[in-house]
Amino acid sequence: MNEVDEFLSTTLDRQIQAEQALIDGDLAPWLAMWSTQEPVTLFGMDATKQGAEAVRRTFHWAASWFSHCTAFRFDLVAAGVSGDLAYTVAVEHVSASVGGGPIQPLTTRVTHVYRREDGEWRIVHRHSDQPPLDQGPRPGRRPASRQGSSELSMPTTQTGG
Repeated sequence: MNEVDEFLSTTLDRQIQAEQALIDGDLAPWLAMWSTQEPVTLFGMDATKQGAEAVRRTFHWAASWFSHCTAFRFDLVAAGVSGDLAYTVAVEHVSASVGGGPIQPLTTRVTHVYRREDGEWRIVHRHSDQPPLDQGPRPGRRPASRQGSSELSMPTTQTGG
């Protein structure tokens, strides 16, 4: 198993479950994925924060807006590992209630940066935005689709150091 496969097999399912829990109001698994050692940053659609405590406070605020997650899919586009740093690029598809409204589909492009701390991968940065409305999948691209299962389907191209 190469280092990217090892990183994904030990981290991705846990992260997917943590994100689903966050959307359903259980913040603990998501916070456990994040580093408490600086630097920690968040570039989100609604908030840009620096510092572990500021990022954690933002997640408490965000969790209060979401509920009733009926579907979550994490489409992995790329992943890489170099020493004690790793990254993922993905598209997240969620169906949930936002602000107490009806359940609706949400699509978010995300990039995560991870740092290995005491042998465990922790998120140190998340950047998210909404894809342009006219941007669909490109022909010939086969992202790995992760739906909280233990199967690991790798993208055809991976980068890393």
